[in-house]
Amino acid sequence: MYYTYVLWSNKLKRRYTGSTENIAIRFNKHNAGKSTYTSKGCPWIIIHKEEFQTKAEALAREKYLKSGVDRGWLDQQFPQYKHNSIL
Repeated sequence: MYYTYVLWSNKLKRRYTGSTENIAIRFNKHNAGKSTYTSKGCPWIIIHKEEFQTKAEALAREKYLKSGVDRGWLDQQFPQYKHNSIL
């Protein structure tokens, strides 16, 4: 299985969207500061995740969630996690 996920950093007031085959390992790397783009935002929480059969599907969903259309959807679904800017 592959996953697309959205993280929230209360410290930065920002979301981060990514995809992975192992969400637990990837999430731990984010919170250990081992990811370049998220190291300054620790601790992160998972606010949304979706499961896919293929890597291509997960990557496509990640790309779409980062688009203007679905950033608006994320704002609407999770208003308490509305970001200030894109990471």
